[in-house]
Amino acid sequence: MLKLIHTADWHLGQSFHGQERHVEHRAFLAWLLDTLVAHRADALLVAGDIFDVVNPSLRAQELLYDFIVSAHERLPGLDIVLIAGNHDSGNRIELPAPLMRRLRTHALGRVRWLDDGTLDAEHLLVPLTNEDGETRAWCLALPFLRPAEVTGNGIAPPHGEEGNDYVAGISRVHTQLVEAARARRRPGQALVAMSHAHLHGAAISEASERPIVIGGEESISAALFPPEIAYVALGHLHRAQRVGEARIRYSGSPLPLDFSEVAYPHQVVEVTLDGESLAATEAIAVPRPVAMHRIGPGPLDRILAELEALEDNPALARERWPWLEVRVELDAPIPDLRARVEAALADKALRLLRLERRLPRVEGKATSARVDLATLGPRKLFERTWEARWGQPPDDDVLADFDRLRQEVLDADDEAAEEGRP
Repeated sequence: MLKLIHTADWHLGQSFHGQERHVEHRAFLAWLLDTLVAHRADALLVAGDIFDVVNPSLRAQELLYDFIVSAHERLPGLDIVLIAGNHDSGNRIELPAPLMRRLRTHALGRVRWLDDGTLDAEHLLVPLTNEDGETRAWCLALPFLRPAEVTGNGIAPPHGEEGNDYVAGISRVHTQLVEAARARRRPGQALVAMSHAHLHGAAISEASERPIVIGGEESISAALFPPEIAYVALGHLHRAQRVGEARIRYSGSPLPLDFSEVAYPHQVVEVTLDGESLAATEAIAVPRPVAMHRIGPGPLDRILAELEALEDNPALARERWPWLEVRVELDAPIPDLRARVEAALADKALRLLRLERRLPRVEGKATSARVDLATLGPRKLFERTWEARWGQPPDDDVLADFDRLRQEVLDADDEAAEEGRP
């Protein structure tokens, strides 16, 4: 038996509406380490998007490397396999690879090609061992495949696949890697594929996954993973799900990365292999270190009532206060909307991150009349824009606010000119 933990899409260093999430990521990694120990895992597979950006902060990198060191200290026999996702820099992921191999950690960021135009498959094949140090499986570790990596290098696509070099290149990489794994494995050893990709038919989240390739060509077929592969550990889509078969799974992100992801569960997947076959999979729910609330959409009166009814825990440290998104449906503009929402949250241990105004759609006749902005002037342009958006002219209070703000801008420009600033 061989036991694996499959996770992905950590997005360490994510800025959440301008707020850092180091506390949440640190709490998740501490929980993950305890889970690996409690379940006596033989290997940890991290299927890409380890960081949120290609140039992560030092604190985000420290979170990863501290975790790797701690995992090796507590589980000296644990194999860790990391692949780069589309948010990651493949070069950055591989930079400390020689050092990490001393900690039984394999970091794969890019595919390589040999001089004869074939894939350097040995670079992407990682042995997975049991507690006795015996190789019981091979991990086919495929980092995110960027078009330049699979269509360049002077490698001609196979005959008949010239029409779409990127798709042909992805197919070629998978085919050559599977062939190399077949040649390397011994009887009784399983094959496990890990990939950061968007598979046909998989469900995406409402707002949080970045498209991988412009034009929609990033979606690949599950047929690239033949039946002899016992388990396919996928990353990129944040919603945990199986794709057609129990052996092909997205673990999903361990934390919600957008308010649209609050409602569905976040998890890691425990995978048990018996010889060459998949014996079982089990979802392990990840505790949420910081709660997230999504209020609305609805009319303001109802939203204010829901905010008043929200329970909070004043004993929580501020860094653990729940994140909050409020969505209000408006029939007319309310200039002091934010102030009214914040008043409803007064003295509550909650952090308002996003206030969304859902405005009515004004039906009207389109006009093609040309407007002379110099003749119209800023105030009249503002009045016309307001009326086009709201279906009625701005009242005197709104116009007074506009005049005050415009005067502040003019005064600031005058001060800058006097001081010689741009």
